[in-house]
Amino acid sequence: MAEPYEGVAVSARGLTRTYGRAHALRDVDLDLAAGQVHGLLGRNGAGKSTLMSIATGQEYATAGEVRIFGEHPHENEGILPKICFIRESQQYLDDIRAVHAFRAAADAFPRWDWDLAERLIHEFQVPEKTKIKKMSHGQRSAVGVITGIASRAELTLFDEPYVGLDPVARSQFYRALLEDYTEHPRTIVVSSHLIDEIAHLIENVVLIDHGQVMLHEAADDIRERAVTLVGRDDAVTLIAGDREVLTREEMGRTVRVTVERALSDAERRRAAELDVDVLPVGLQDLVVHLTTREQTSSGKENGA
Repeated sequence: MAEPYEGVAVSARGLTRTYGRAHALRDVDLDLAAGQVHGLLGRNGAGKSTLMSIATGQEYATAGEVRIFGEHPHENEGILPKICFIRESQQYLDDIRAVHAFRAAADAFPRWDWDLAERLIHEFQVPEKTKIKKMSHGQRSAVGVITGIASRAELTLFDEPYVGLDPVARSQFYRALLEDYTEHPRTIVVSSHLIDEIAHLIENVVLIDHGQVMLHEAADDIRERAVTLVGRDDAVTLIAGDREVLTREEMGRTVRVTVERALSDAERRRAAELDVDVLPVGLQDLVVHLTTREQTSSGKENGA
């Protein structure tokens, strides 16, 4: 079994988790570099939460192993204080108030920042003395995201953290997370199925589907893998050349085609001469295109 290499925050080898006959994770090999923001993407039920739970020592793998900063996380007093895991369905004791939750977090995380926490409490308008169970869904979510950001844990994981937050609060969360990460770099993993909302945050993309890693690339590399061309059919066809077509829409004499591979500078100049608009492809659309193709290819190879 390969050993985790230096500079890796999360390393999984052959990671499998089954519940009866169902596979939540299936033979996952994965390395997440330290000091980056990773997007753990996929549909609900894809295996994202299970991977996070095992990585944080809250669940055991059926087979394989996971290491955090080179060590096993389970009951590891040297590693667990370095990990902050914020679930969408974060559970709290019945009588606990937000102020109690923040004090507990301050005791648990050596790098906790009270000044940052107080500022975020004000920004998110969290009632510190209200029992958490009596808060709105959005307020409970705010308690979680504030804890995750202010913990400044070396490895911070957010599992669908925005659920319950309105668009303004989600924007506040993304801004606060990015600003503090820029000033205090650490390893952050954000699980989401709303890919375009977090596209500006993430440096590395991990796509999980049916318990398997379908895609693992730098976000910038993925963005360079496709482009959308809009113009006359003959002009678009000329610019597209031999590129594989991912999608095609016809609108009268105009066509809109998404193709693999970015254009060269010369091709962009030629596109402008032919009145072909060259548009970027959203990360969410691109991930859908690429994974749909990979799933189709896999099915053909398996005789489907």
